[in-house]
Amino acid sequence: MVRVPPAIVILGQNSLPIAKKISAHFPGSQIYGLIDRTSNTDINFSNFGETLRELFATETPIIAICAAGIIIRTLAPLLSDKRAEPPVLAVAEDGSAVVPLLGGLHGVNDLAREIAAALGVQPAITTTGDIRFRTALLSPPQGYSLANPEDAKTFISNLLAGAKVRLEGAASWLSESNLPLAKPAPTGATPTKRIAPDAKLTIRVTEKAIAPTPDCLVYHPQIAAVALTKLSNIEPEIAVSFVQQVLENAGLAPASVAGFFALKDEMGNPALEAVSQYFKVPVRFFNLSELVELDSIEFIENKAAQIALTAAGANSHLIECDRTLALNCAIALAAQPFDARAIGISRGKLAIVGTGPGGAPWMSPEVKEILREATDWVGYKFYLDLAGTLREGQKRHDSDNREEIDRARFALDLAASGKSVAVVSSGDPGIFAMAAAVFEAIDFDAKPEWQGIDIRVAPGISAMQAAAAAIGAPLGHDFCVISLSDILKPWEVIEQRISAAAIADFAIAFYNPISKQRIWQLARAIEILLQSRDAKTPVVLGRNLGRPGQSVRVCTLGEFQPQDADMRTLVIVGSSQTRIIPRKYGDVWVYTPRRYEK
Repeated sequence: MVRVPPAIVILGQNSLPIAKKISAHFPGSQIYGLIDRTSNTDINFSNFGETLRELFATETPIIAICAAGIIIRTLAPLLSDKRAEPPVLAVAEDGSAVVPLLGGLHGVNDLAREIAAALGVQPAITTTGDIRFRTALLSPPQGYSLANPEDAKTFISNLLAGAKVRLEGAASWLSESNLPLAKPAPTGATPTKRIAPDAKLTIRVTEKAIAPTPDCLVYHPQIAAVALTKLSNIEPEIAVSFVQQVLENAGLAPASVAGFFALKDEMGNPALEAVSQYFKVPVRFFNLSELVELDSIEFIENKAAQIALTAAGANSHLIECDRTLALNCAIALAAQPFDARAIGISRGKLAIVGTGPGGAPWMSPEVKEILREATDWVGYKFYLDLAGTLREGQKRHDSDNREEIDRARFALDLAASGKSVAVVSSGDPGIFAMAAAVFEAIDFDAKPEWQGIDIRVAPGISAMQAAAAAIGAPLGHDFCVISLSDILKPWEVIEQRISAAAIADFAIAFYNPISKQRIWQLARAIEILLQSRDAKTPVVLGRNLGRPGQSVRVCTLGEFQPQDADMRTLVIVGSSQTRIIPRKYGDVWVYTPRRYEK
């Protein structure tokens, strides 16, 4: 099972260096900083208690760089079921102490050891079983799952009281521990020659589906590679039921499945996604050329068998091949537990994100999370600069601002190779920006390999929203948005839309008002507006919104001149109802009433 990235919570700027050191060790982690006391964090918060309780309720691991007492007092009202507690740790501001507090059943001690190793200190682990036996039976290492955690507490208590345990199956983390293992008697030995008394407890490591008992802890190693082919016409629910039946027929525990595997042309298939989500393991993909050759006549034409053996690796063996009219399934067992995420490629992801008109303070939490998790950033250099710094392992791909379609194609090809790509736009990506360019490329190029990509659009604060908010509410009633750029559409169409919007009495937000190559279009737009709009109509000019040098000023339509704007200016022309409210010290508010009066 994939580990959830932790939230690293800090209350002061002095804690940021330690937080960044910890964050670098956990890809996908986010640093939460108390607003007004921290800067350059991923997420800002104003209420420590609410933030911590929300993270805890969503089962997000918490690494708080502060005193343990404040964490305990904050989370105490939520503590009711230790099986549902995520890992919670306190770390000293200078990194000198790492104290696991909650989440013993979810690996908090192992997490503490990882953090302590990264900081070069010893973790303050107090769990008796961990200390005495040098292993955590309640939270096995990655690649193993405990089938009966409800029996573990009494089981460990019996071990601490002096009971011996018999180990059945192979797992180095158990055999190399300090567990009181009962050693078998030599072959042919009499009872008096036994090296140790009979064990009353058993630890069994097996991929088989067996019924555990209170005196037997069962650990399932993730060694099964499940391959699926011929998925095109099967319903997701039927695919899940079919896999369940195949596992049952093979006598395998579902927890022994390390991952599902298929050919690349099945990427994005809903049945595969459903199976992966149901069993909570990843699905990975191969090219046909990557599959191992089979010698067996029985399996030589079975692509599922080839896929399963390729995924399970050297010394693996096939245990199940099941064919139906709906799909084919094959299962291979690896010699050791393996991480499916390191095999083949994942389903490619492409997120088109809007960073807002400015930097990090304008980004939504969703956009920040996407940027943190992406393997690659693609965009115009200026916009990528606004998006922030890359974490270790991420790649940045700059391009010219006029290469939108080529940039979209490049990003789609990158995602089709299994990457997680963030295409970065300023403002909102769906307003005169990269979201439309990506879908235009998909529509017109229609590459088959793009069809399986997981594509999403993450909205941002638009320039018109930022300009309107800075001066009041000029878009408080019906409005429209028009770009004055005639690069991709005829100027005649733009003129028609300006005239129609003016006659309809919309407030109008103008994007791309002027540039070095387009110097006359704005003057013509003003001329068209004055044909049906009063010269006293308020005009808002927002420049460099959210960036250094931001300015927002107000004039009337009669006063407005083309030289008042440039390419970084957002222009809002009010409707006949838009009003200006003078303020006490010379500034003004601009708003458009919600009620319309002729």
